[in-house]
Amino acid sequence: MKYALGIDVGGTKIASAIINADGRIVDKIQVASKPENENSMFQQVTLSIDRLMEKSNLTINQLEGIGVGLPGKVDVENGLAVFQNNLPWRNFPIVEKLSEYTKVSNIKLDNDVYMACFAEWQAHDPKEKEVFVYITVSTGIACSIIHNGEFIRGSGFAGELGLFPVQTSIKGTEMERLEFLSSGSAIQKRINNKLETRQIFDKYHHGDNDTIKMVDTAIHSLAHGLYSICCLLDPHKVVFGGSVMNYQPFVVEKLKEYLQDYLTLEQEDFVNRIYLSKHRGDAGVLGAGMKVLDL
Repeated sequence: MKYALGIDVGGTKIASAIINADGRIVDKIQVASKPENENSMFQQVTLSIDRLMEKSNLTINQLEGIGVGLPGKVDVENGLAVFQNNLPWRNFPIVEKLSEYTKVSNIKLDNDVYMACFAEWQAHDPKEKEVFVYITVSTGIACSIIHNGEFIRGSGFAGELGLFPVQTSIKGTEMERLEFLSSGSAIQKRINNKLETRQIFDKYHHGDNDTIKMVDTAIHSLAHGLYSICCLLDPHKVVFGGSVMNYQPFVVEKLKEYLQDYLTLEQEDFVNRIYLSKHRGDAGVLGAGMKVLDL
């Protein structure tokens, strides 16, 4: 059996897992991020590797390689963490550093949303001749697109759906960037910054009228953003992941409902092509490991 190590690096935590050739997680751990400076952050990445290998029955020499998913902009060809809004790395040579530390030469680097997209594409009956879109709604909002089996990367920053301006019914604001309206952090800021997003949704489910109004407004703006994807790409499948969608799956059904306000008669079938993540919070580490194993 072949194995790979997948790492999903975030601003608050680093998840690492060993993936087998069946595309399953064998072992996984999580450590806190330390984004004070580039060295402290990198040391947490290596700590996650060391702890995972200690937990596992494998040695690092038995792995086929390491896959790493990072937020923000990455240089896949040169192995650089170019820019991450929530990390201290600027053109940081993470592949070179990891290779020096682990003595592993086969290291695959990509954007974290792209890694998660790859895992979800594989999980949703992948077809080479299709357009597949993965959208994450979490602290921020972003998407990744696979067309005919290949990622659409543009000049390096494709998929920043959160930057797209959308309509909103919030008083005094007609248009705003989607991420400032519908992400988990935006919902938290607009409703009650002292509560966690989970607590806000608890209030929603318990019938708090003000919370229901604000959350529904955020979902309606998300529907407007999704409609731009429908019109531009007409994808065969759209899969939603990220903490907001994974923990609040009702949002997907609400999204389909509000999407009806935008769809033309010819587009009505689009709602039947919208799905929820199958891998949930493990999509990033799975995708990173699967890229190494070429699954």
